Amino acid sequence: FCFFVTAATKKKPIYQAEFPEARSQRREDTLHLNQLTVIHAALDMVDELVWGTQAMYLKQVDRFNDFYVSAFVTASHARFMLLHDARNEDGVKQFFTDAYEAYVRLLMNPFFDSGAKVPASFDQRIRLLGKKHF
Repeated sequence: FCFFVTAATKKKPIYQAEFPEARSQRREDTLHLNQLTVIHAALDMVDELVWGTQAMYLKQVDRFNDFYVSAFVTASHARFMLLHDARNEDGVKQFFTDAYEAYVRLLMNPFFDSGAKVPASFDQRIRLLGKKHF
């Protein structure tokens, strides 16, 4: 199980995805709220850690019950947060690297408006990466 969130500089999620897909709507609603709460709490830790390192991949930044929170911060201070239940440092790092590449390609697209909804092609790419690495 993994839950991926991309947060812009104002701590507002601009994209989120779950791997694998949620099975029931009721479970998804309650779990979704808990996931966002855990990730939002970890954002404060990421904001503190980012000033102490030059690395973009911050590894595991928090732990909640059986879940780990890993983070990746871009040069523009967009934060990629991943809530996952299995320790897989290599897979998480590679996922973040590939997701960052997709994010940069999205931002470089002259037809993409940063205030608009994230296009389906980006969502498909991230979900494909989720299946590949988890």
